[in-house]
Amino acid sequence: MKLVEKNKGTEVSHSAANSSPQDENNGGKTRPELIKKASTRANLENYEEAYAGFSWQDARKEISYFADGKVNAAHNAVDRHLNNGRRNKVALYAVGSDNKLEKLTFQEISEQSNRIGNALKSLGIKKGDRVFVFLPRVCELYTSTIAIAKIGAVAGPLFSAFGPDALRDRLRDSGAKVIITNAALKDKLDSIRGQLPELEYVIVTDVEQNKLGHQELGFKELVAKQSDKLNCEQMDPDDPLYLLYTSGTTGKPKGIVHVHGDIIGHHMTTKWVLDLRDDDVYWCTADPGWVTGTVYGIFGPWSNGVSCVSYEGRFDADSWYKLIDKLKITVWYTAPTALRMLMKAGDDAVYRHSLESVRHICSVGEPLNPEVVRWGMKVYGLPIHDNWWQTETGMQLICNIPCLPVKPGSMGKPLPGVYAAIVDDEGNELEAGKLGKLVVKPTFPNILRQVWRNQEKYNEYFKIPGWYFSGDNAWKDEDGYFWFVGRADDVINTAGHRVGPFEVESALVEHPSVAEAGVIGKPDHERGEIIKAFIVLSNGVEASDKLIEEIKDYTKKQLAAHAYPREIEIKDSLPKTRSGKIMRRLLKAWELGLPTGDISSLEDD
Repeated sequence: MKLVEKNKGTEVSHSAANSSPQDENNGGKTRPELIKKASTRANLENYEEAYAGFSWQDARKEISYFADGKVNAAHNAVDRHLNNGRRNKVALYAVGSDNKLEKLTFQEISEQSNRIGNALKSLGIKKGDRVFVFLPRVCELYTSTIAIAKIGAVAGPLFSAFGPDALRDRLRDSGAKVIITNAALKDKLDSIRGQLPELEYVIVTDVEQNKLGHQELGFKELVAKQSDKLNCEQMDPDDPLYLLYTSGTTGKPKGIVHVHGDIIGHHMTTKWVLDLRDDDVYWCTADPGWVTGTVYGIFGPWSNGVSCVSYEGRFDADSWYKLIDKLKITVWYTAPTALRMLMKAGDDAVYRHSLESVRHICSVGEPLNPEVVRWGMKVYGLPIHDNWWQTETGMQLICNIPCLPVKPGSMGKPLPGVYAAIVDDEGNELEAGKLGKLVVKPTFPNILRQVWRNQEKYNEYFKIPGWYFSGDNAWKDEDGYFWFVGRADDVINTAGHRVGPFEVESALVEHPSVAEAGVIGKPDHERGEIIKAFIVLSNGVEASDKLIEEIKDYTKKQLAAHAYPREIEIKDSLPKTRSGKIMRRLLKAWELGLPTGDISSLEDD
């Protein structure tokens, strides 16, 4: 595994990329010593061979099917492990907000999800009914999601930070019949119950039945009296598995429907990109209210029989590092924003901890700045592997795979079974180095099946014949690596030049005083648009006009003359979604006094 600098022809080996001295606060370990962990053989050893010879039909051999091609994603994630030697293996290490640890084996998850599934069936829930889970990252969130899938209902994970309006929009649009929540979150639901005529039951995990009202049920009493035996519903591969809502720029969020047949893509991408193995302890920091937390926090890793970690606490660098050391986490999947916050916390925060168990780090949610990749090499002794996909695609598509060199700032290469391209407005493929629209042939199993009750929106994804239109602009280099430029509607046209906000943001965070950056195009009479940057300063840095000019001069040297920010505004924080994406359109709306649209996915600070 090697680290490759963008636009440079030389590859930098791990040890050469890092010559940090021995640090006594790190238990005497040097970063180069930790780098040796990366030399283990990857699950996908030869990218070119795999890409040339792969077929999704062959991948079916990794999945457990019933007769006549029927399948159930929950059976693959949990129940099949009861007969392959993993029955008593820990499937979930659940760390609560009080740092108490609860462990559940595959056997225990199977039995608990069976009881929950039987409880739902006793309420009349059947195949195709929508059941939403509105909980923090506690055991019941994971066992309930599996239970819903087992009985053929459609799971709807919700962020616990959602407010009443966000809840109402999703529950009403989906026609949800049941929601599983707790006492702390129930207040939000109570205020909108009258606006949800199809919601039949509210199941509360931590309140006794005698303290609940009409159509409200105590989870513990309801579940305890159920049998722990349940046969998984045998589903057609195209039957719905889960429904996740993504926020639009304007209007209401749209419901993306994925199906049980997606488990093939969940399994294979987890095996190749996250490189998970039977003895790994794996932590995906994403909440299941975001697609990464559902696919790569539940179904993908459990389909591979891997022990997963969930953490209910809030972000804190020392707490995260302590968790990694305590549970001996080996594979870590997180968001660029979290990594930038860890970088902001400083190198010393890393060196106070061992982290020697970690062998592989991946990132997703938005493009990962090259500076963060280089910092990861310095302090963790490992490259951070970025990857690209969307809620609509349901699985990773373009990735920095462990067996390939990492080009800092690149999305990586298309996975075997995935054909991606850069095209013009008519759908014609462009040559290497040309900026265009990022599209994918919709021939992989996890492509969205519908937008709930919105056929018009679904059709927009396929407006270029033969392609899934991602809405992202990108380019491909001569080696076949893809480079994100920005959302199609984010690209800034300044004085006739098209500038992607991400390249400007990356240049800004290269400056040691800048911790985070968000860039927009601001209307300008002379240039059409100018580039305006909103930045968060690094810890201990004082704001000043002199510093702003210094940062402008720095970016001028990093970028073309037309691409530097003519205006820079210092902020205490930037608006981000819970998946870690900086909400540029919200920055622009605030700057120009425009409607903000749906902000239900805004990070809860």
